[in-house]
Amino acid sequence: MSKWFKDELDRKLVALLQANARESTSTLAKKLDVARSTVHERIARLEKSGVITGYSAVLSHNPSEDNVQAMVMLAVEQKRGKQVVTRLNSFPSVKVCLAINGSFDYFLSVEESTLEELDGLLDDIGDIPGVERSTSWIVLSRKFDRRYKEVLQMVKSQMEETGTP
Repeated sequence: MSKWFKDELDRKLVALLQANARESTSTLAKKLDVARSTVHERIARLEKSGVITGYSAVLSHNPSEDNVQAMVMLAVEQKRGKQVVTRLNSFPSVKVCLAINGSFDYFLSVEESTLEELDGLLDDIGDIPGVERSTSWIVLSRKFDRRYKEVLQMVKSQMEETGTP
C-alpha cells in the first residue's frame, strides 16, 4: 500500500480523521464497517508509528491574515547561533525561522496583533545576546498564501473522497 498505511482501511481511517478529527470511534467504525475496537487499535498504531502526529482545527480563513506580519533578517555572532535560535523559539510570535546564506544568518517571519506589539517583539529580538544586526520589512498585504490554501484544498478533497459532508 504505502510506507505509511498498512492497508486501504488505514487510508480511509486517516482521511476520515483529517475531515473531522473529533469524530467518535463508534461513528468511524460505522462509516468503515468495522468494529470500534479495530478503529481504536488502528488509531493507536498510527499514532505510535508517527503517521498521526496530532490533531488540529481547520478554520474558515487564515487567522494570521488579521495580524501585522514582518519579515526579519538577522546577522548573528558565529558561535552564538544555537543559543539565538533557542531563544527565538521561545517567542510564539516568531512563526518561521530559516537558516540562510549571505550577509544574514536567519530569516524570520513574525506576527503580532498590533504595530506596537510588533515593535516590542523586534526590540526583544534585537536584545538577544548574539544578535549583531537586523533588518525588518512590514508586510503591507498578502497577495496569496499557498500554504493555507493547499491544506484547505487537501481537507476538502479528502472529505469529497470519503463522502463526508
